[in-house]
Amino acid sequence: MEAHPLGVAQGGGVLTPSFSPLYLQIKALILKGLQDGEWRPGEAIPSELELAARYKVSQGTVRKAIDELAAENLLMRRQGKGTFVATHAEEQVQYRFLRLTSDQPGQAERAQREFLDCRRLKAPVDVARALNLQPGEVVVEVRRVLSFSARPVILDDIWLPGHLFKGLTAERLSQYQGPMYGLFESEFGVRMIRAEEKLRAVVADESVAALLKVDVGHPLLSVERLSHTYGDQPVELRRGLYLTDHHHYRNELS
Repeated sequence: MEAHPLGVAQGGGVLTPSFSPLYLQIKALILKGLQDGEWRPGEAIPSELELAARYKVSQGTVRKAIDELAAENLLMRRQGKGTFVATHAEEQVQYRFLRLTSDQPGQAERAQREFLDCRRLKAPVDVARALNLQPGEVVVEVRRVLSFSARPVILDDIWLPGHLFKGLTAERLSQYQGPMYGLFESEFGVRMIRAEEKLRAVVADESVAALLKVDVGHPLLSVERLSHTYGDQPVELRRGLYLTDHHHYRNELS
């Protein structure tokens, strides 16, 4: 197994000796460049030859590292143009965390957004714990409804660390035309790169039923998502209630 005693930073920390496979070391160094903002979302990274010269390794080793980062949706290859830092503004990745799909095969749907609230408050205990915040730290709470074909389908409650999202308002959210994660990335420098979810079956209470325009007790899918940025730092807790009368939650397992 090819190995090389390069110093590799873990989670943005101090460089320490490592004897892991060489391509994983190069992957970690490229990832650190992304985390440090050396290459911004949408920008091209240096060519494989340039990176190979920079890190004093073979082009094949760099290619293998980039292949893994591309498979993880952190980089994007463009035929004949080079390799670019992935961005949530890209059509093919901007909705990759939204797994709700229409029951009608091939039907492309655009979500219509209505922001009901955006406020700053002290983090509830469970929210602070999920986001690795200290008790009493400020979070931004966002509540919105997503509709498809003018029908409410998703009610989202979203919590974000207040120190990372200073100046975020309902007006700013409403005016932004792209996906919410695109706004977080372009205006607040926070890129969501990984998420984990918990799914449960629940029923609509009175307040939820009014917003989703269903009867009290209507079955819903509860989706709790914790999203992470570089360094595996949690930066968003999202609790969504999904109406699945005409949609289903779709995932691919491999």
